[in-house]
Amino acid sequence: MGKGDIKTRRGKISNKSYGVRRPRKAKAKPVVTKSKTKKKA
Repeated sequence: MGKGDIKTRRGKISNKSYGVRRPRKAKAKPVVTKSKTKKKA
């Protein structure tokens, strides 16, 4: 259970790989603002 063990987080970091134990950071979703439009009757 160290740098040589690919199934652990530390092993993933040393091997420069990603997976279930070391997921990539999720990109922040842009904030969607609703435009206020008034309907003319």
